[in-house]
Amino acid sequence: MDSKQTKSLVKNTTMCATAVKLCTSPHTIRSETQVPSVPRNANKISNRRLFTNLSKLGVSHTDLRVNEIVTRQSWCQDDRRGMPEFCASFLDDAYERCRSVCAEYAKTFYLGTRLMTEDRQRAIWAIYVWCRRTDELVDGPNASHMNKSVLDRWEERLEQIFEGRPYDMLDAALTDTVFKFPIDIKPFRDMIEGMRMDIEKNRYENFQELYLYCYYVAGTVGLMSVPVMGIDPKYSHNSIHKIYSAALHLGIGNQLTNILRDVGEDALRGRVYLPQDELVQFGLSDEDVFARKVSDRWREFMREQITRARFYFNQAEEGASQLSEASRWPVWASLLLYRKILDEIEENDYDNLTKRAYVGRTKKILMLPWAFARACNISNLVLQ
Repeated sequence: MDSKQTKSLVKNTTMCATAVKLCTSPHTIRSETQVPSVPRNANKISNRRLFTNLSKLGVSHTDLRVNEIVTRQSWCQDDRRGMPEFCASFLDDAYERCRSVCAEYAKTFYLGTRLMTEDRQRAIWAIYVWCRRTDELVDGPNASHMNKSVLDRWEERLEQIFEGRPYDMLDAALTDTVFKFPIDIKPFRDMIEGMRMDIEKNRYENFQELYLYCYYVAGTVGLMSVPVMGIDPKYSHNSIHKIYSAALHLGIGNQLTNILRDVGEDALRGRVYLPQDELVQFGLSDEDVFARKVSDRWREFMREQITRARFYFNQAEEGASQLSEASRWPVWASLLLYRKILDEIEENDYDNLTKRAYVGRTKKILMLPWAFARACNISNLVLQ
């Protein structure tokens, strides 16, 4: 190990130790391979009716044209146009505003970004803020005025960002980011397409339809982020597509988790982001969702939905370990912290109709050493 690698390891270990000190008492971080505690409804689980496993197959990457994104984002940075000139203090203020928005509205995500290098932090904050502003067009306080022409204008602003002509300060932060990193415009356009879906439909007949929606609104974020995170040079070009697939799967897993966490809140808005055919399979319907009653059938249904979300997180793991060394820990932290939300739904006895699954600060901090262990490919980490 050379001196540079040694310094990097010491720095990461110090950050890890600092995170641990924030906890009130020592804890042991268990490996996921350990036997979990017995849930309160174990007898119900053992006696439940057997259902066919739900499909985990989504839409092919060929149909989504993901390969085009990978190819363009894999081009050398030197092929990009000259960077537009911005005043340094103006850019600092723009990124600081992005940071504050991320810290306020995405606490779990923000915690992961704080483990990144400064340039990557700023870029991810800028991407997050654009994505949030895009989502707010449909779900924000002015959503009642939303129509296709508003999204068309937003897409025009997106093109201006990539042309080096930002409309406002927050757009300028993203302009600076896309000129510093080889980020393609298509994932951003696809996210806007997801917003168009949101204003046109609020029901999904099957998982393939839901997967397409998850790709547009969240899988795209993974594709935007890979050029910022970077890929470990030791992995050949043949591995790049696998890494992008893993990033997409992480986005899918995150969005499926969002859907399961927010079922009750979405129902209050008349939205049901659950496959209709799968509800029927479990003897459920939209009326059961709107009634907000947690039945045995609902618990069985939720177990299968959680299993599928975990499947996508598992698919994301290999790619997380092939990113640039400086990005592995924050990505693993984000993955594990988000997956923890699924555990909290189980802890709430699958009541996501009247309760919102929440991961407390202490639990979040306790996950950081475990994420560091996974990033470093350490099988077990015990804190004394």
